[in-house]
Amino acid sequence: MTLVTTPSQTVGPFVHLGFDPMTVTDAATGAAGRAIAVSGRVLDGQGQPIPDAVLELWQANAAGRYDHPADRRNVPADPGFRGFLRVPTDRDGGYRFRTVKPGPVPGPGGREQAPHILVCLFMRGLLRHLYTRIYFADEAANAVDPILCLVEEPRRATLVARVAGDGAYSWDIVMQGEGETVFLDI
Repeated sequence: MTLVTTPSQTVGPFVHLGFDPMTVTDAATGAAGRAIAVSGRVLDGQGQPIPDAVLELWQANAAGRYDHPADRRNVPADPGFRGFLRVPTDRDGGYRFRTVKPGPVPGPGGREQAPHILVCLFMRGLLRHLYTRIYFADEAANAVDPILCLVEEPRRATLVARVAGDGAYSWDIVMQGEGETVFLDI
């Protein structure tokens, strides 16, 4: 008899049954800083919507501090801001959340990172969740961000949310094929 590894579990096909009670789509209410909205779609390799995905998002507050005990920097904390969201996609693969525009945070070697939001993606068929980031098109600091600069120039745009209006950004996640979003090996 040969023992084999038990396969990892995937999210779904009933992702909304498990995640809906834990949905958090607004981190801006009661928080200091500039409120923004980010919306987009999660798409498969053929451009079809993925209706059963969940985005978990972590970010620093408007001053650049994480709501975590390990962040002990002399940067103002914001008691009205948690820095965590859990956002499911709808039947058209769409999502939307409100938050505050994050401040810059230290990166590798102490180099400052451009404002960004960390994303962890769960969905049916994924044996391991995927990590990526959302940067903002109107940030000059993107040009010197130590993580974004590791990505080949033609693919960086897949990590950058476009300005869509007053305080709104648009950013799609493409799982594979042309315009595939850059996923990070963490």
